Formats: sequence, C-alpha cells, structure tokens
Amino acid sequence: MAIGPDWLANRIAAMQHCYMTTTLSVSKRGALTLPPNLRRKLGLDRLSSPMVIVEERDGGLFLQPAAAVPVRDIPKETIARWIARDEAEMAQFVSTAKRKKKK
Repeated sequence: MAIGPDWLANRIAAMQHCYMTTTLSVSKRGALTLPPNLRRKLGLDRLSSPMVIVEERDGGLFLQPAAAVPVRDIPKETIARWIARDEAEMAQFVSTAKRKKKK
C-alpha cells in the first residue's frame, strides 16, 4: 500500500466523521500506548513505522496520523514557499530578540 499525501488527506477526511474519546495512561517517561482499535481506526497498524502529529490546542492535545513523504515527491515550489516562510519567521525572531536585548 503506497502512503502519500492523498492517502493522508483521505484518512483525515474520514476521521472527521468518527470521533471517539479514550482515556490513556501516561508512563513516567511520558509514553502513551494507543489501544489496538484506535491504531486500526487511524490506519497505524498497517505501517511499519507509524507516526503521529501532536498539536497543542486550547490546553489539550490533538493527534493525527502522519506520513513521511520523500523530499523528491514534494513540488519544488512548495519547498521554496516553506524555505521563504522559515526565513521570514527567523528574521522576525532575530529582530524581536535584538529589540528585547536593547531594553
């Protein structure tokens, strides 16, 4: 099964219609174990190295399946946009740090 951007978009769209709440314990090292039914529902059981994206939202955590996409499969224009955005954010960060240092 090929895993790519289209597969991930379809999984996310499908998941938006099937919410469930699960309580998980957190180990002393911060590890979570997703129950098998949840791993199946997210499609993580079919991957050799499953990954999830974790976002902090409104004081909680949001997890969604992630897919590794080879750089060669990403359009050059997309990579150029990412680099330009990162450089702009870094320039803003540096200028803000310099202003705070002067105070």
